[in-house]
Amino acid sequence: MANISGITRGGTPYEPTFITALTAANCLGCGRCFKVCPREVFELVERSEDDENYDEDEDNCMVMTLANALDCIGCGSCSRVCPKQCQTHQAMPAGA
Repeated sequence: MANISGITRGGTPYEPTFITALTAANCLGCGRCFKVCPREVFELVERSEDDENYDEDEDNCMVMTLANALDCIGCGSCSRVCPKQCQTHQAMPAGA
């Protein structure tokens, strides 16, 4: 089965890749992906005390999570701004 694809206004074909996972252990909690996402795919939440990156002395110990992964439009903005490359993306079959 063919993957979801599109054509730019200039006529160039492209194949979007959609977010499938986020590695919270690598996340800095900077919120860059949250700010650039046009679809509210991400949510910034407090790290749990069980998290190895939890810092009790830090005022704002946050981590990004996927809130609405199925709303991802495959633009890739989040992966371009993430300094730690926390997101995993892949092409999706058409009709899935």
